[in-house]
Amino acid sequence: MAAGDVVEQQDQPWNRQRLRSTNERLLLERLRADGPTSRAQLARGTGLSKPTVSSALAALESAGLVREVGTHVPERGRTAVLYAPDPTAGHVLGVDIGRSWLRVAVADLDGTVVARSDVRNQARSSGAMADLVVSTARQVVADSGVAPVEVVHAVVGTPGVYDEEHRRVRYAMHLPGWGRAGLFDRMREELGVPLEVHNDANLAALGEYTYGVGAGSRLFAYILIGTGLGMGVVADGRLFTGAHGLAGEIGFLPWPGQQKPERLEDAVSGVAVVEAARRFGMRGQLTAKSVFDAARQGDDAAVRAVRLEGERIAHTVAVAAAVLDPDLVVLGGGVGHSVDLLLKPVRDNLRALTPLRPKLAPSRLGEDAVLLGAVATALGTAREVVFERRSAVS
Repeated sequence: MAAGDVVEQQDQPWNRQRLRSTNERLLLERLRADGPTSRAQLARGTGLSKPTVSSALAALESAGLVREVGTHVPERGRTAVLYAPDPTAGHVLGVDIGRSWLRVAVADLDGTVVARSDVRNQARSSGAMADLVVSTARQVVADSGVAPVEVVHAVVGTPGVYDEEHRRVRYAMHLPGWGRAGLFDRMREELGVPLEVHNDANLAALGEYTYGVGAGSRLFAYILIGTGLGMGVVADGRLFTGAHGLAGEIGFLPWPGQQKPERLEDAVSGVAVVEAARRFGMRGQLTAKSVFDAARQGDDAAVRAVRLEGERIAHTVAVAAAVLDPDLVVLGGGVGHSVDLLLKPVRDNLRALTPLRPKLAPSRLGEDAVLLGAVATALGTAREVVFERRSAVS
């Protein structure tokens, strides 16, 4: 083998195969990180010899894992061919299950969404909801033009925490019956795709880190405020989920209610905003969105309800700041969409509550945070699966 290769070549066929796989994986990761790159640039960046790079690229191209994407013409020297990973080598399925909406997307290995569907969740039972997930996912795959066999991994985001041992979701209070055992096993079987289940706030945090305002943060907390309340924590690019997957379940923290002690989720949520607005005198059919819209128009009761929500969110941020010391706290979810009204009261109350001052920011991804977090999580597994499959037959 030429000098400069990363791993010393041995004569045994098994060692030669392992070396080949190691070099190919190294080049693929480098291309994914750096974008379109020439052979010479890959050799300089990886320490592999030019003949080894050429051989590995030829194998990757033959396997359908990389492709030529253009040329580079230097001031001196010959024109160089540029290579990049082939995003169509495999696809993933991302699913966001919420109380009001079901969002499903198919993405290629670059993370580009090639088809998606957002449908109202009008399911009246957990079984009907599982059916809706399966039928919507099948339709999105069909709309994408991707063969079902090319969808190699799926990730589902849901309220609550998935209990792998008992095969069910726990603590999904806002989705009646969703804790029934076997629902996700049924989805896996009917979709024919390996499927992971994760907490929605955790996926939203990972989505925001990968595609949104959390990029580059050392440690940030994503507070998901919608029908319920949850928090996802990303530290050094990895989700922190705790010993039992329950880290971030801040909705269970006690909150001193007027009549009896409540949970923090009862005080900081879309439902709480509506209840406060009614208490302050608003009438009619109310939603959190309509209350925030009324506050923008100067309605006194709505303004007071929003101010109260800001106070309560400030308490939530103060807890996160004291326990985690994040460099960034992102506010997202349905209520988080109205951060334009909430940031000032949150900051004002935070100053009165604690000397800790984490940076606050609205979610850049909005309602897509959970879905894109599901896609990002699925890609981590899918890229490895596709590499192993295609390398084995090339």
